[in-house]
Amino acid sequence: MTQLRLTALSARTLAFCLPLKGAKYHLPAPMAWQLNDLHGQTDTVVTTVDGLEPDTEYQLSIGGDVLEFKTPACSGLVRIDDHGASAGGHDTADRAAANARAFTRAIAATPPGGTVEIPIGDWICGPVALRSDLTVLIRGNLIAPSDRAGWPKLPARSHTGRMLGSWEGLPETCFAAPIHAVGQRNITIAGPGQIDGGGSRGDWWTWPKETREDARRPRGIHLIDCSDVQLIGFAIDNAPSWTIHPQGCRNLTIAGLHISAPHDSPNTDGCNPEMCENVTFQGVRFSVGDDCIAIKSGKRGPLGESDHLAPTKNVSITHCLMERGHGGVVLGSEMSGDITDVTVSHCEMKGTDRGLRLKTRRGRGGRIDRITFQDVILDSVETAFSANAFYHCDADGHDDWVQSRDFAPISDRTPKICTITIQDVEIRQLSHAVGAFIGLPESPIGPISVQRVTIDSYAPDAVPTPPIMADHIRPMRHAGIAYEFANISAAQEIKIEDHGLSMTPERTTQ
Repeated sequence: MTQLRLTALSARTLAFCLPLKGAKYHLPAPMAWQLNDLHGQTDTVVTTVDGLEPDTEYQLSIGGDVLEFKTPACSGLVRIDDHGASAGGHDTADRAAANARAFTRAIAATPPGGTVEIPIGDWICGPVALRSDLTVLIRGNLIAPSDRAGWPKLPARSHTGRMLGSWEGLPETCFAAPIHAVGQRNITIAGPGQIDGGGSRGDWWTWPKETREDARRPRGIHLIDCSDVQLIGFAIDNAPSWTIHPQGCRNLTIAGLHISAPHDSPNTDGCNPEMCENVTFQGVRFSVGDDCIAIKSGKRGPLGESDHLAPTKNVSITHCLMERGHGGVVLGSEMSGDITDVTVSHCEMKGTDRGLRLKTRRGRGGRIDRITFQDVILDSVETAFSANAFYHCDADGHDDWVQSRDFAPISDRTPKICTITIQDVEIRQLSHAVGAFIGLPESPIGPISVQRVTIDSYAPDAVPTPPIMADHIRPMRHAGIAYEFANISAAQEIKIEDHGLSMTPERTTQ
């Protein structure tokens, strides 16, 4: 039986997956593939291919595996330069606005089920809104302008009260993303081109937590209340804030992307699905300035406002590579609408501060449950696993009512972190701790199952550091699992290869 399968498919692009045993992001060795008269070589489990013909039968073969499929039909191909867009030229607000108008005309001229193409070249372009039943084929470089003069904004709410613009889980006016869509369906954005969000050229990174012109920073791609979306094969970098932000979306596939930002760029998370259902990440490579993937479900307002909240559930993350970031896969801290049923498997994380990270605090409410982290390699990660119910975010994050280890009354603002399963993880060059799990006394974490975890080596130059962002936590170096107010269920000994030792969890956090 063939292991080969399609991850995503459009009229002219595809992503296929060959999940060989033991493979994470890379294959054990490069392999040749054949797709009718197209051919190439790949060294990754997930491979994207451009240049297919619509409504055509194909046979894909690689390593003895064969898969037959047919591409969808395309009702028409429209190029943006056919509607007045011009490549090259100076990075000016006027050129960006003119190209945005041309892009919008091209979208309007594309029949439902058709494709608008961004040809090879450098296209300075202001923010553009997408519509339903559309494929955007990026073969060149779509570049956001450095000047935000005339940049459109998304209001905090629609005329019906639905959250549109947002910031850290609350409705707020924000600048529109270079590519955005609101309430649309059947959208594909495919490569092999690139989107440059303009963060490194504008002033966006100089005011990360502030507003300008009464608005928050834009994302790189912002999809709001959309369904049946595919993001295939392109690169996106230099976003003004979060790189890709699906908000209130359903049935979203993200395959074969390369998401990047400078390591010191503020809050440039890779992809943050928020209040979303049925999200699949496969074969995505991250190297960003904050968390690689941060799964969220909104935040209660300061007075407990919750009408904008919805759950995030059914998220699958496989065969991804996280090369740098604050966390590989992070849940929270905005989790007031609940986050459930998240699986991370067959991934590799290199140089991230943490591998799996859960974070919340009193006042948030909400529940995190049924989280699985398995068959992952963690290389040069400071703390492998953490769950922190005392995360000191927001202006009152260090206040005693947030950080006190005394029991507090339980209410709808009491967060809950429930079942976490961690198994078959290899850790190399560990710095601070295998795990740190700090729950609330009134709402302990768990059950947590940690099984078949191996430490291959420690980082020799590691400096003792608190493994989580909470008050009253002692620094750690080369530590095991530390916990307070947490139920470590069926935890087996952690094998330490380079010392021939093992360790079991201890209450050593304070």
